Amino acid sequence: MKSIILLGATGNIGLQTIEVINENNDFLLIGISIGHNLNRGLEILKEFPSIRYAYIIDKNAAFLIRESFPNVTVYFGEDGLKEMIHNHKADIIVNALVGFAGLIPTIEALKNNQYVALANKEALVVGGELVNDLLTKGYGQLFPIDSEHSAIHKCLAVSNENVEKLILTASGGAFKKYQREETANLSAKEALKHPTWNMGAKITIDCATMMNKCFEVIEAHYLFDYPYDKISILLHDESMIHSMVKYKDGIYRAEISHPDMKNPIRYALYDGKITFDTSISKDYHRFGDYHFHRFTFKRYPLVRWAKKVIEEKGILGAVLNASNEVAVQAYLNGEIKFLEIDKVINTCMNETQNIAHPSLEIILDVDKKTRARAREIINNLER
Repeated sequence: MKSIILLGATGNIGLQTIEVINENNDFLLIGISIGHNLNRGLEILKEFPSIRYAYIIDKNAAFLIRESFPNVTVYFGEDGLKEMIHNHKADIIVNALVGFAGLIPTIEALKNNQYVALANKEALVVGGELVNDLLTKGYGQLFPIDSEHSAIHKCLAVSNENVEKLILTASGGAFKKYQREETANLSAKEALKHPTWNMGAKITIDCATMMNKCFEVIEAHYLFDYPYDKISILLHDESMIHSMVKYKDGIYRAEISHPDMKNPIRYALYDGKITFDTSISKDYHRFGDYHFHRFTFKRYPLVRWAKKVIEEKGILGAVLNASNEVAVQAYLNGEIKFLEIDKVINTCMNETQNIAHPSLEIILDVDKKTRARAREIINNLER
């Protein structure tokens, strides 16, 4: 039985990971991080007496957990999550955190020679060089949970020779039927109505802007070591084809299944050592009665930043992520309009003087300064 520490246990991926643990007898949940969601965290602690370690941000909430669960070692505060990972090893660390918060736990777990099942794409967008440097030096292991990268992993596991292109499929988000200019005044409530996936608010907005796909292109580069020009995007309405690999002989290989994140979670927890199916065809239109559309930068211009981040690296991924996180939250709060997300991100990126091979300390500083600059831009937008 493999032990698991689950980071982001109360989020969408975290809760589905708990379902997978409950459906299989091969895993033992020994640790969780629960962010701000104390009530749901308490429910998880009651459900799993096996949990021995827990992290929550708030100090007072930590004391409450200690009183209710005296056998659980509780961490809190800015460094608490890092300390929990450093002090307690598990067979698997599932990183289901959202945003920049997932970077330091990923690095700490790898330094601790642990197996990381990664659903936090931002860790690679922001710190891909740092993460891959640790992996190259033999620290830990990394396995993707994102459905697109899980599908690519499966396809390459069957055949990784003579690959012409990795093709990431994309739903297009809630606004895919609108022209770009028609989205200007659409509300966050409308943007949160994703056509095929049930996800958290931040990632759902990222799907509408396609920043999520921009991040996934960057993630694919770091996970599979393919250059930008060998990674492409295809719009696919039904989200049944999770991604594809095209080979030089014209054959497409794809994973096809209903949109359910428990499949890639299960695949990652079992280190890819479970039965799976891929399909092949000379024409991806023949995979089924599905609908496809050409991806264009004109419709989704933010995705252009993937090329610059991949080819120039440095601090650009940190700037891209931080400005996006601030802009998306501002949109969710009703502070800015949908297309103003682009304005905030583009301004921050265009102002950036890159720094090659940054340390973690530099990345942390860049993240902080970019957030402050993004807020300044938002506050100065004309109303």
